[in-house]
Amino acid sequence: MKKRSIFFSVTIALFAITSQVFGQGYVFTDVVVNPATSVKNQASSGTCWSYATTAFIEAELLRTGKGDHDLSEMYVARVNYANRMNDNYLRRGEGNLGEGSVAHMFTNIFRENGIIPQEAYNGINYDSKLNNHKELNKYVNAISTASVELKQKSPEYYKIVNNLLDTYLGKVPDKFTYRGKEYTPKSFAESLGLNMSDYVEITSFSHIPFYKESVIEIPDNWDFGRYYNVPLDEFMEVINYALNNGYTVCWDGDVSEKGFSHKNGVAINPEITDLNNYADTDRARFEKMSTDDKYGEILKFENIFPEVKVTQDIRQKGYETFVTTDDHLMLLTGIAKDQKGNVYYRTKNSWGTERNKFGGYLNMSESFVRAKSISVMVHKNSIPKAIKSKLGIQ
Repeated sequence: MKKRSIFFSVTIALFAITSQVFGQGYVFTDVVVNPATSVKNQASSGTCWSYATTAFIEAELLRTGKGDHDLSEMYVARVNYANRMNDNYLRRGEGNLGEGSVAHMFTNIFRENGIIPQEAYNGINYDSKLNNHKELNKYVNAISTASVELKQKSPEYYKIVNNLLDTYLGKVPDKFTYRGKEYTPKSFAESLGLNMSDYVEITSFSHIPFYKESVIEIPDNWDFGRYYNVPLDEFMEVINYALNNGYTVCWDGDVSEKGFSHKNGVAINPEITDLNNYADTDRARFEKMSTDDKYGEILKFENIFPEVKVTQDIRQKGYETFVTTDDHLMLLTGIAKDQKGNVYYRTKNSWGTERNKFGGYLNMSESFVRAKSISVMVHKNSIPKAIKSKLGIQ
């Protein structure tokens, strides 16, 4: 096992990978590390859903012995733009034209439209090294609004949409050569040998029936995709079983909480009402902080703070009071523990490698994941047999 120490001083948070503990604070030891491709950067684009699901599928290719592939997130995002504009038109302008979507939209596009490697389609056809969709989204909204007001999608509408996407993202190649072979997007997807029907989404909410498929009411689920619903303990059992058996997990959840600190490489769900067992310096610094600062600064303390014991009811309350929201998708690649034995999930983000000192990874605590997950996508064979049977998954 690899030991990773995270320790904090008054002014800085310092992370080190080491075989010994150099100070107090968070010290992580890797328990499970599953193979994944390199960390990517979604930059100024709301395409985490595509980056996270691409990372998941790339990890599946590694797991199944099909090699290391870098797939094009922007090809999938391009198809999704057109799909979302069409959905908005049919909803008389009441659709979701934001950039967000969810994992099954990636697998649906993979199945129906194929996929392209990154080297054949990087999705940047403007003067920038990284994604920047600010202007593109303005025009997506303007064109969508016009078509609704006109109550028609003429042949010219389709030309305008395609020209817009070509201008910003580049024309999609009908054929391309990759590793010495010629493919179309569909033939390349077929060559990878993955069945998108093998991937399912699972959630855990008490307002919908357990062990059934239901629509969850998050805005990014604009196509009304259906999720299998299980009790919270079984939801966590699915995650743990998958990771312990060599699978990765595509995670969708809330990162708006102040206990989420990508910069410090940690996401925690602290119980801030009990400071009695902690050092006077920690308690004094905590009590001096304003309410807005408390969660953000808690990661800089020298001691590990207790976290909320999350039940199904606590989780549900967070969802129904809009405290837990659908913010971000990432990839769970493994399991770690701190020096007190608390469980964390090793998480690959899509914010590049330079925004923290951990190569773009972070550790999300078990309490955080129990409370702040919206859903996960997993391979159906990574679900424990008893749960799989309850869900009627073959």
